[in-house]
Amino acid sequence: MIYPIIKSLHIIFVVSWFAGLFYLPRLLVYHAESQDKQEPERSILSAQFEKMQKVLFNAIMIPAMFLTWITGLSLVYLQWWDGFTQHTWLHLKLAFVVGITIYHFYCRHIVYQFRQQNFMFSGPQLRLFNEIATILLVSVVFLVVGKNSLDWLYGLLGFTLFGILIMAAVKIAKRFRNKA
Repeated sequence: MIYPIIKSLHIIFVVSWFAGLFYLPRLLVYHAESQDKQEPERSILSAQFEKMQKVLFNAIMIPAMFLTWITGLSLVYLQWWDGFTQHTWLHLKLAFVVGITIYHFYCRHIVYQFRQQNFMFSGPQLRLFNEIATILLVSVVFLVVGKNSLDWLYGLLGFTLFGILIMAAVKIAKRFRNKA
């Protein structure tokens, strides 16, 4: 009875967390690119982006991350704890979720750097950085749906091809932006 409720909440919190993980790097792209503007436009835009980043991170991403972890670990306990050592896919999924969490806090690090006027990445670099969340999400979904080693190998191949497609799409989009 409790399992479907926790699973539903887990999916909701994952979607909320990833909404932030997709949007925050995009805000960072715009923030970095706004530094090419003249004053006072640059200061006005920077102040607005800093406010948006702070609210997004603190009000949406942090609670969603913690609730994702709490509901996810609850699901592990309720569904897979007895045979935890036998579920290799679950170990790999948890490793990817740790990677997502590291990405989450690295986004926070970049936000802090930008607040100190240390724009360590350019717009194009941040556009590539923005795709990391997509690649991690695809990896986790393939693992959860597949759950066995053969599907994991196909997932790894798909993950690699997906990464190549993302990089190609970014390069094509950059060409279109440069022509405009």
